[in-house]
Amino acid sequence: MPDKHLYEYAVLRLIPCVDRGESINIGVALYCKSKRFLGFKYHLDTDRLKAFNKDIDPIELKEHLLSFEKICKGTADSGLIGEQDQASRFRWLTARRSTIIQASEVHPGYCQEPSEAIEKIYAKMVI
Repeated sequence: MPDKHLYEYAVLRLIPCVDRGESINIGVALYCKSKRFLGFKYHLDTDRLKAFNKDIDPIELKEHLLSFEKICKGTADSGLIGEQDQASRFRWLTARRSTIIQASEVHPGYCQEPSEAIEKIYAKMVI
């Protein structure tokens, strides 16, 4: 049987109106230490977003998500957080915050390939 690798993931949620407490699952962050994998995948359904809160700017929201993506990848323009190791970047992406983009609790799992695991979780929880 092929090796199974421990991974951790969190679902990223958009809280369009914090006062109402409603949320829309918009992405997934997944970290697998043994495979040196940190992935982030998101999808914005602008029609659904506008149904929750017509005042949210989808362009501004996408810019925030792109910054999450840059931090995940550790690109040169991702700032101080992007310079950290993968585990630290994952912890920052999934940290509790009081903004309109929030992470679920971190959940563990086992997989053979983390890129396949993130796709499965994304398909189940976001799309």
